[in-house]
Amino acid sequence: VILEQQQRPGKPKTILLDVVEDVESGTSLSDAMSKHPKAFDRLYTKMVAAGEIGGVLDLILQRLANFMEKSERLKARIKGAMIYPICVIVVAVAIVTGIMYFVIPKFKDIFNDFDVTLPGLTLWLIDASLWVAGTPESGQQAIPGYVWIIASPFLIYFFFALIRKTKPGRAAFDIILMKIPVIGTLVEKTSVARFTRTLGTLIAAGVPILEAVLITRDTSGNHVYEKALNEVHDSIREGESVAAPLREAKVCDSIVVNMIEVGEETGDLDIMLVKVADNYDEEVDVAVSALLSLLEPLLVVVLGGIVGTIVLALFLPLVKMIESVSDTG
Repeated sequence: VILEQQQRPGKPKTILLDVVEDVESGTSLSDAMSKHPKAFDRLYTKMVAAGEIGGVLDLILQRLANFMEKSERLKARIKGAMIYPICVIVVAVAIVTGIMYFVIPKFKDIFNDFDVTLPGLTLWLIDASLWVAGTPESGQQAIPGYVWIIASPFLIYFFFALIRKTKPGRAAFDIILMKIPVIGTLVEKTSVARFTRTLGTLIAAGVPILEAVLITRDTSGNHVYEKALNEVHDSIREGESVAAPLREAKVCDSIVVNMIEVGEETGDLDIMLVKVADNYDEEVDVAVSALLSLLEPLLVVVLGGIVGTIVLALFLPLVKMIESVSDTG
């Protein structure tokens, strides 16, 4: 009731009000939460249900809060690290597009006035400029190039979003993503940290291990790990271990599998899983730093190459113009 009263008018307040009414009418908290799957997913409801059954709801809610805080902190670190390169790319594309739209056409007019034979690189640059401005030599094009440049990030985003909505498309996307150098390592470490923390938190909360594995599988967010966790579920159901199918799937480092195996043998699987998650959270920080260290010089080289190409394409005809004027004089 206090939480509901503290919320501003909106969807969260309405959801909490419904939960309060259901609990006051005799419904358990987990059942009341399960009626709002968009706000409280299976992870929430199953952990709360385990806490209600074990009489340790306060402890479970604290663990759930810690789990969500660490998961959100991991996401925030990755998103924050991507802001700088994305801003650099956006500004660079905007500057180059402006040069192509406003500057290159003026040089084209100068070259035409002097009737200079243009090298291939300069002709290509002028054609690109005409495409960006939407005025090719053959006439007005349907959609100017600058429109495609502005729309391309949104088109790419919706294209990949559409692919990921299909099961084969999502599987292919996740597999290819994990094969990309540096980025694949970051995705792997993030996925391992996510599934080990989720599974460890669920087991510590008292959720039955088979159900905990299924919940972890459904919330892993990566097809490769979903498949591996499905094999883990089948292995446990047949009375075998958690570590064996993970070792066969080769989706984790050997040290992770060994720690899970030790946790199973000692009865401290949940503790080992959380330790793995904590270690991989730190490794994600290192991987993000490595990615940024790679991106910064790469961006400098690419941008330098683009600017250098534009300068060279404009400079070559100017040399010919100077030579022509000198010969005439």
